[in-house]
Amino acid sequence: MNTTTILDLIAARQAAASATRDELREQMTKLAAEVAAIESELADLATTRQTLTKILANEVTASEPAIISEPYQQILAVFTADRGALRAKDVCLALGIGTEPKDTEGIRAKLKRLVNHQILTESQPGLFTLDPNRI
Repeated sequence: MNTTTILDLIAARQAAASATRDELREQMTKLAAEVAAIESELADLATTRQTLTKILANEVTASEPAIISEPYQQILAVFTADRGALRAKDVCLALGIGTEPKDTEGIRAKLKRLVNHQILTESQPGLFTLDPNRI
């Protein structure tokens, strides 16, 4: 073989390798763009999931907590039309649960939710009664 033929073969191989490299770079650019689009979609879906979870959680508690969960049903059973205002500690005693701060604070939080949903009223800070419009 002569040197010119070898150089031509090398040049042909170099051109083919350059063309393949350019095609692969093009594919990498396209794939990077596709990956970025999918990552963006995944981020949007995660945000949507979080938002919907919060909205649904709020709707579930907002719709009627007394109907939805047993603890709220038990709390509301303590309140009667003829019973006066109760404190969180009174509700704890009526339910037969502890009166430690962890217990009363949990009940107080539920009582406040019931006030927010206009099922109970808080005539004075810490005093809860059935909302007269709900009786």
